[in-house]
Amino acid sequence: MAKLKFRPLHDRVVVKRIEAEEKSKGGIIIPDTAKEKPQTGEVVAVGPGGRDETGKLTPIDVKAGDRVLFGKWSGTEVKLDGEELLIMKESDIMGVIA
Repeated sequence: MAKLKFRPLHDRVVVKRIEAEEKSKGGIIIPDTAKEKPQTGEVVAVGPGGRDETGKLTPIDVKAGDRVLFGKWSGTEVKLDGEELLIMKESDIMGVIA
């Protein structure tokens, strides 16, 4: 992926959705109107981290390139450099997919 010209602040993470399969497990082709937005994505960029009550920096647990699972309504959809991306807080990410 080309270098993104956007750097998220604080505990924000930029995620690119990973497109869902076009077919079901049974081989049925799913039309675009019936597809749900995927809840998995690849981390593109991360901010430096949040700050606790004392002002100490808390680093983010995910890094660029990680595949993550997030909530259905998580994040804000933006279009940067012609790509559809999500900007969300680290707390919206449920986990890293191994």
